[in-house]
Amino acid sequence: MSDIKYTRVLLKLSGEALSGEGSQEITPSRLDPLFDDICKAHKIGVQLGLVIGGGNIIRGTLATEHGIDRVSADYMGMLATVINALAVQNILESRGLATRVMTAIRMEQLAEPYIRRRAIRHLEKGRVVIFAGGTGSPYFSTDTAAVLRAIETESQIILKATKVDGIYTADPTVEKQAKFIPRLTYLEVLQKEIKVMDTTAITLCMNNKLPILVFDMGKKNALSRIIAGETIGTIVEAAS
Repeated sequence: MSDIKYTRVLLKLSGEALSGEGSQEITPSRLDPLFDDICKAHKIGVQLGLVIGGGNIIRGTLATEHGIDRVSADYMGMLATVINALAVQNILESRGLATRVMTAIRMEQLAEPYIRRRAIRHLEKGRVVIFAGGTGSPYFSTDTAAVLRAIETESQIILKATKVDGIYTADPTVEKQAKFIPRLTYLEVLQKEIKVMDTTAITLCMNNKLPILVFDMGKKNALSRIIAGETIGTIVEAAS
């Protein structure tokens, strides 16, 4: 364990990462490199929590555009995260990992209710804990839920898995001249309105000095290298 920089981390994964472009179908094979990495991290003793979005099924903000009440739409989004959490749980358990899904909305037939002390105990026992149901309240994103759970479980860093290898000055898939940014402070993210996480999530990280690392989930061994302390992707942290 001496060569591990982070012993407890929270991984934030978007719902869209589970599906193909423009598809709602859950396609686990898309995340094989990341799941391989999770298994490697678990094997060397890293305690791992996951928060998965539900955007591949429904986005609350978009649902409101079709006449659905915002509160109802947000609850629908929370339920979507439970569907994705159950899918990822089965994938990880098929690879031999012990897991627990914990939900902010009670549904005991499917998962445990979220209780902070119990979540920490699961992590200490080597179980991968998948936090579903967002914060349990409308108007909060799964980014904010991820930060909240990371703080509550005393995680050392949030790892945000994306389709690009960090933060750029513009969308690198659209603008070829976009420049990679290796490091940002929380204030720079807020002032420049960089869309890495919503402002509530960034502010929570800033107030609690919780670093965020944005990395490419498709890069082989990325998670293992990050946990070992290698600089990969973009780090968002307090000013030095």
